[in-house]
Amino acid sequence: MKYLHTMVRVHDLDASMRFYRDALGLVEVRRSEHEAGRFTLVYLAAPGDEDAQVELTYNWPDADGNAEVYTGGRNFGHLAYAVPDIYAACQRFVDHGVLINRPPRDGRMAFVRSPDGISIELLQAGPALPPAEPWASMPNTGSW
Repeated sequence: MKYLHTMVRVHDLDASMRFYRDALGLVEVRRSEHEAGRFTLVYLAAPGDEDAQVELTYNWPDADGNAEVYTGGRNFGHLAYAVPDIYAACQRFVDHGVLINRPPRDGRMAFVRSPDGISIELLQAGPALPPAEPWASMPNTGSW
């Protein structure tokens, strides 16, 4: 048995790519357009770790421009990534206009949400970093 990927449906592929690729730092592994089924698949992975992929599924709007509405909840849980510097990773998200829902006050863990509300956990690789501002005094915002 081999893990392949986790699929996440997205409403806006461009916004999702800005989040997953530009802010989170994943790289596009492959992409396929399926005109007959009217959907696009984009596979992303952490640099150097192509064995653990996220599949973004974008279902095209119908002929009238109506897009499928997705509902979800916390039953999905979250995606988790180890990062070499949690403060730098969170700053990159802030620089891309992403709200830090649970700041890395402890130098070890943070949460953000994708444009489609998917919770992403960031974990400091190795030991926690010493507490640092502005993160140490930043409150939680929303849910993760």
